[in-house]
Amino acid sequence: MNAPANAAVHLNLDAAWHEISHGLPTIDATKWGPRLRFSTSPTMVEQFYREIEPQLAKFILYGSGDFHHLTGLWLRTTHEPVTLVSFDNHPDWDVRPPRWCCGGWINRALELPHVRQVAIWGCGNFECWWPHQLFGNRKAERTGTLMVHPWADDRPARARKRRGAILRGNWREKFENFARGLNGSNIYVTIDLDCLAPNLAWTNWENGKFDFEDVRWGLATLRQHARVVAGDMCGAYSVPTYARRKQRFVSEFDHPKFDFPSPDTIRAINRQAFEALWPALTQ
Repeated sequence: MNAPANAAVHLNLDAAWHEISHGLPTIDATKWGPRLRFSTSPTMVEQFYREIEPQLAKFILYGSGDFHHLTGLWLRTTHEPVTLVSFDNHPDWDVRPPRWCCGGWINRALELPHVRQVAIWGCGNFECWWPHQLFGNRKAERTGTLMVHPWADDRPARARKRRGAILRGNWREKFENFARGLNGSNIYVTIDLDCLAPNLAWTNWENGKFDFEDVRWGLATLRQHARVVAGDMCGAYSVPTYARRKQRFVSEFDHPKFDFPSPDTIRAINRQAFEALWPALTQ
């Protein structure tokens, strides 16, 4: 059974989902999209949150992964202690400025007093490995408040010993052990579609290795051992628009370069991803 209509909402920042039938009440936030995309200022993000917070729901469908830092805001609406579980191809743990950026939002989550722990599953991005991991929040990882689980199948044997490393052959066993240790606690789940394999979602970033059944199984396993109190899904491709020149420059420098298919193909693929994952998240 899916969440009732008033428990879920579509926040339209960038038209990533506007042509996909989802039956959700929609908040038109397109005026904010260019100002928030990829990175924004603390002042801007607080202005946005003050305006949008009264309209939010337990489950939020929103745009490109370029906006994933907004999950740091959605978490504020869950006042009870929670563990954050993220399915993402990127760790989003960068400690460098800007403070509000899609590549460093995990640190905003860790600052919230009611977020007890963060676990990120399915990273295939280079940021989890030497030397790029130097820019990640290794302190939080060492203390155990942040757990990062990157794919290591294509890494040397020595690298597979990295803390949290997972393989296709053992990740479900490790995930089930993690879920079992939650002991009925409250969970917030965020899904970035770039955690999916390249043929399963079109995103603005590199894709990962999960398939639909992997994520559905992960969600079901969490519910066996814990209580999913809220969550969100983002990551669908949208055409980038920016409000500031520096924002555009840094974003375009950081993004991978892809040859995208037609808009119709992108919509069809992402519609399948929505239909496969959104009901499993909001049930």
